[in-house]
This record gives sequence, structure tokens and C-alpha cells, in this order.
Amino acid sequence: MTAMTADQKTLALSSSEERDQQLVEYLRDLALEQMPAEDLLRWASETFPGRAVLNTSFQYTGVAMIHMATAMGLNLRFATIDTLRLHPETYAFMEEVRARYGCHFEVIQPKRGDVERMVVRHGEYLFFDSKENQEHCCHVRKEWPNNALLQTADCWISGQRWDQSEHRQQTAKKAALIDEYSTRRKIVKLNPLVDWSEEELMEFTRANDLPVHPLYGQGYPSFGCIICSTPIRPDEPKRNGRWRWFNEQADGADDHKECGLHYNI
Repeated sequence: MTAMTADQKTLALSSSEERDQQLVEYLRDLALEQMPAEDLLRWASETFPGRAVLNTSFQYTGVAMIHMATAMGLNLRFATIDTLRLHPETYAFMEEVRARYGCHFEVIQPKRGDVERMVVRHGEYLFFDSKENQEHCCHVRKEWPNNALLQTADCWISGQRWDQSEHRQQTAKKAALIDEYSTRRKIVKLNPLVDWSEEELMEFTRANDLPVHPLYGQGYPSFGCIICSTPIRPDEPKRNGRWRWFNEQADGADDHKECGLHYNI
């Protein structure tokens, strides 16, 4: 394989095995972890044109990266997972962001048959019953649709940050090769803002007059499905608002507060 430089626009892809090896060799010498967020987004756009997907739930980090990408005119796809149980404010805010930036969102939903089978077997509110059932609900409504999305991508861009939880501080990386769930082929996962503090993110939001999801103003530090996300008290950890009924887990581990989308990858 001819040596490639970071400013080349595409990777030569052949068979799946050869492609994975090319990715390993190509990324080995790139200092992606040292790149500023804008440079990392530009690299993804140029390296994987039409195959780099920024998946957002419209929280601060997602909107910040959408702002960066559209300002630079990057060739990135924007997507969101509609679990069919999002807050009404989230659907309305997606339209606000779409109008502000003139961008298109791929809205990925779970298969109706999968949801119906889950409800018949476990009940509509299975996530209250056990951690196992909550994770199964997240699998069906969020992870499986995300898996389908990633089958069309070579680069997955997400908004994880180290200061969001101890679990993410230990597991999230700015750039990594991961196995795409369905085929186990290698894809690139980027968290361009992983090393940003909350203060840096808020300053960027204010300085650029970014649209802000209205749930933040209602006491939600993060949000997903309407029942599984709640506001928090000022003295509570931020992840306490997610699946609140599991806050008393015996080991206190904050990985109990992950939906599984980014778990251990």
C-alpha cells in the first residue's frame, strides 16, 4: 500500500480485511488525539466523504459540532436516533436547528415490529422492572437503529466528554478504531470535544449564539427518552437524572447510567 498523508481526501478501500488493515496502518501515524475539534471534523470530512456521520441527541456538544461543520462547509452527514419516546421539545428543537443551519438530519427509528415484540413480551414500561430490562429497551429503541446507521458509515462522530462521568473519563477516546456492531468491520469513532470542559463548551455556545435545547432551562442536564430523563436538584450528580430509579445501585457505579450506545467501545 502506498503511504498516505493526513491531507489526502480518501482511503483506498478493497476487501473488508484489507480495508481494516489499511485503517490500522493509516491511523497509526496520525496524531488525531492532538487535533483541535475543528481539524478533526475536517479530517473526517475529507477522509470519509459521505461516510462520516455525526450522530446527535441535540445536546450542547452536538449543536457545537453541527455549528463547526456547517461553518466550514464540511461533507458530513447528520443523524439522530428517534426512539419514538423523545420529549416533544426535542422534536421541536431539531426543526429549530435544521432551520438555523440549513442541514438535513437522517432520522433513524427502531423497527416497529421489534418494539411491538418487546412490549408484548415485557410490557410497555419494562425499564422500571430491572436494569436488564432497561438495557433491553435501549437495545431495541436506540442501539439497534444506531447499528443500522453505522452499516452505512466508516466514521462515527459523537459528543462524549470526559467530564460527563467517571465511566466516560475511563472509556471515551478522542479517536479510536472500533468494531461496527453488525459486521464487526473496523470503523473510526471520534469524540472531537472529549477533552472540552463544561466551561469551554458554555463559552463556545455563548460566543457563537448557538441554539440551546429548552430542556436545559427546565433543569435537565442531559436527556433521552421522555420517561427515562428527569430534571435534577442542584446538589445531585448530573447523571442522576437518567433512569432515576437506579440511583441506589449498591456499587454506585455510574456505568449504570449508560444506555449502552457507547458502552465499552
